[in-house]
Amino acid sequence: MKSTTIIYWTSTTIYFLFEALIPAFTSHTEVAVEAIRHLGYPDYFRVMLTVFKVLGGIVLIVPQFPSRLKEWAYAGCTFNLIAATVSNIAVNGWVSLSFFPLCVMAILAVSYIYYH
Repeated sequence: MKSTTIIYWTSTTIYFLFEALIPAFTSHTEVAVEAIRHLGYPDYFRVMLTVFKVLGGIVLIVPQFPSRLKEWAYAGCTFNLIAATVSNIAVNGWVSLSFFPLCVMAILAVSYIYYH
């Protein structure tokens, strides 16, 4: 039971750092703005995406949120990462960096599996 808890909290914390904390502090930088622009999205999409990433990360990391809300957060984060992969492949082609969101999604999957 202890190893399950450790794996859950480790994977959830890593996901929170990658997809909530880092975007919260870096979404306004020129690199982030240019990355969203390169994918063909308008600037308001970057702001909206950052807000949803932070809210989803908070729901996943705070234990007091109900499990039904956590399920929705897991689903939303999964859709986001799949869409990021598709967007990167559509614009950049089949390069290795296009699949990085799937690596992050693997961490999210570990968190989800050990959540249950």
